[in-house]
Amino acid sequence: MAFWLLSVVWLLQTGYFLIRAYTLEYIPIISQTDGLFFYAWTLVTVSLMINWFFRVDFLVFFTNLVGFAMLAFSLFATNPNHPVELQHLLSLELMVIHISFIFLSYAAFTLAFAFSIMYVLSYQMLKRKNWSKRLQRFGSLTSLDKMAFRSTLIGAPLLLIGIIQGVIWATVELDQFIWYDTKVLTSFLTLGIYLVYLYNRVVKHKQGYEFALLNIAGFLVLCINYFLSSQYTSFHLW
Repeated sequence: MAFWLLSVVWLLQTGYFLIRAYTLEYIPIISQTDGLFFYAWTLVTVSLMINWFFRVDFLVFFTNLVGFAMLAFSLFATNPNHPVELQHLLSLELMVIHISFIFLSYAAFTLAFAFSIMYVLSYQMLKRKNWSKRLQRFGSLTSLDKMAFRSTLIGAPLLLIGIIQGVIWATVELDQFIWYDTKVLTSFLTLGIYLVYLYNRVVKHKQGYEFALLNIAGFLVLCINYFLSSQYTSFHLW
């Protein structure tokens, strides 16, 4: 599934590249913006080849992450040749995309939190041998763990992409990007917790009660990031 989605991205990029080359009547790799786009297209092409012949999934993921960052920067970075109105419009669109990805990740993490809470409650009832109808309504521990994992697997990439977009916007728009800003630090901490969860779940094949608690901890840090750190940030409104 991921391979074919990546193939669609490659087709869209290739189509855009060919149309632009036909319009300009030369290969568009001279300017910085065109060069970054060509770089992103090359990464996707190489990733498809690696995925087709070797199936190195994590290599594909990280190379495309870099490619996405470069592509976003090439599309939204300020260009002195662009009209001021277009520069403001691109900046606004990047901010809208950034916020959209962040809230989509929040929704996925909320589902993961709910499934993890249900897992912990069900585990505790099973441990106490409390065989009630409420326990049956929760479902099996395996299914709850699987749904929490799938929700986190959706939310983590969305959060990562949202953070990358936010960094690009701040780099372009702000005079000085403050890396030690409270909102920035807690965002990276939240992402780190979920990445640790996914690493143990996918690479080390660990699961169970402790990792349900880790998922819950990640959501609590996310809430701190949203509600508390916003009071001490220098450039975030929420």
